[in-house]
Amino acid sequence: MSDHEDKHEESLLEKISEKVKGHDLSSSSSDSDDDKPSESSMKAKVFRLFGRERPVHDVFGGGKQADIFLWRNKKISAGALGVATVIWVLFELLEYHLLTLVCHLLILALALLFLWSNAATFIHKSPPRIPEVQIPKDPVLEFAQALRFEINRGFAVLRDIASGRDLKKFLSVIASLWVLSIVGSWCNFLTLFYIVFVLLHTLPVLYEKYEDKVDPLSEKAWHEIKKQYAVFDAKVLSKIPKRPLKEKEKEKKKD
Repeated sequence: MSDHEDKHEESLLEKISEKVKGHDLSSSSSDSDDDKPSESSMKAKVFRLFGRERPVHDVFGGGKQADIFLWRNKKISAGALGVATVIWVLFELLEYHLLTLVCHLLILALALLFLWSNAATFIHKSPPRIPEVQIPKDPVLEFAQALRFEINRGFAVLRDIASGRDLKKFLSVIASLWVLSIVGSWCNFLTLFYIVFVLLHTLPVLYEKYEDKVDPLSEKAWHEIKKQYAVFDAKVLSKIPKRPLKEKEKEKKKD
């Protein structure tokens, strides 16, 4: 009997020890789980250029246009950049006019197709199959609606800026327009469009490749800009008289 009781006590002690170990493991795992959000929150606090929280590919829409800008498909990206370069060389360096170029291309295409269609009967070959080209209705309407929405949103932003509600936004827009006017005096619209097109095909892919090095530098620059703006705000902007809140509330009610 005594041996049986000793064995029973030992089994109870083993069960208790196993439960204690299981509790320790669960508590340690819960502690590690509690630590995980802190690590993720630390990662979320990492400074990203322009305050983005998504990958660069998602910022550009995540579709085919993002693949072109980030050189996921090198043939299409190189082809788009090559076509843009040819167009810029024709119109800017060779001083070709758009109407002249379109007319010459149509003359060449129509002449080749006409001669091929008539010569096919003499050389006993099938005439060229000229496809029937039609502009689809739905994509045109979708593009027009999207363009209309963006234009109306731009008008709303300009109206909000002109109403004097946000001085910071007003100054930033004025500075941007001033910089754009200076750049416009250096080159024409086609050259400016080509420069922007080339930058869109080079800067995003370089940033995606070296973002770990660019983000810390941009963080330092952003902190310096905020310091300079705080000084400018304290010395200049804070001394500008602002309209009372009642007038702003009346305008909002009218809107």
